[in-house]
Amino acid sequence: MRYHINPRLLESAPLRRCQLDECHAACCLHGAWVDQVEIKDIRSHAKMIAPHMPIGVIDPGGWFDERIETDPHAISGQVGHTTVLSAPDHYGRTACIFLRDDHKCALQTAATQERLHPWRFKPFYCILHPLDLDELGRITLDDTDLMLAEPGSCLRPAQNPIPLIETFAEELRYLLGERNYQKLKSGQKI
Repeated sequence: MRYHINPRLLESAPLRRCQLDECHAACCLHGAWVDQVEIKDIRSHAKMIAPHMPIGVIDPGGWFDERIETDPHAISGQVGHTTVLSAPDHYGRTACIFLRDDHKCALQTAATQERLHPWRFKPFYCILHPLDLDELGRITLDDTDLMLAEPGSCLRPAQNPIPLIETFAEELRYLLGERNYQKLKSGQKI
């Protein structure tokens, strides 16, 4: 799928990304919407992923709940949802089923162990977060004042403005491709 960006990402803002040791994956408290294509792929690689799952949740039949919604941005047009578990020690007291005790994602850990790209099994919306898609399907960043006010946010204040395309370089490189990312950095349209 080819992505475009909202001009908002060409701005600078005094923001930096959180660090896992700071936030303990607070963003994983509600689980994630996952394209039906991604769900099928994750389940087909269950033997590779299961050893990295939290204890007691290695059965792929329980990794996703029954919710299904239409999503015009999903490859299949429909998304399902990861199972959300009670997690008394996690931010918000709930967590995505794929969140491990070390605050890492089992999907990302499995990919790394197999020497694949760390995001090989990671759902699109997890990779995108805290970025979002606007009404035209372009990658954007929502109101940062609200995000900075949220203690579990993936954003933290920075002392100086930083170009958003640098703050989110890893996600943009992955979603746009290196060539398009470099064009974006040099001011060219993609």
